Amino acid sequence: MARAERPAHKKKSRTKPPSNAKLDQMIEEAIVDANGESEQTTGFYTMLDDNLAVPFHTVMLDVEVTVERVDMTDDEQIVAVCARGKSRQRVPILDLPLPDPPPEGAEWIDAFRWWARGN
Repeated sequence: MARAERPAHKKKSRTKPPSNAKLDQMIEEAIVDANGESEQTTGFYTMLDDNLAVPFHTVMLDVEVTVERVDMTDDEQIVAVCARGKSRQRVPILDLPLPDPPPEGAEWIDAFRWWARGN
């Protein structure tokens, strides 16, 4: 007797994104005592640098890259330093596609994106 074929199911994410209330709470933690947008961005950079588990792999434009670290540019953008072989590229953290499941600490990217959109 032949086995019935099971329908293919899309792989579900193993993690749930933080709620809006949790994001708001994280934003408050990142920007506490910060005066102005520059210091607030620095607060987020600090939280990302302290909490985002790097390195991790992700896919950009159908190419797998390794996110080696986060950095802050001279014009105060938070960027991910991505590597493929000997090449390195800085990608704004707001534009970085995250893998599924995301790395530990990726909720800080969610919080920064929420803050940057003005929510």
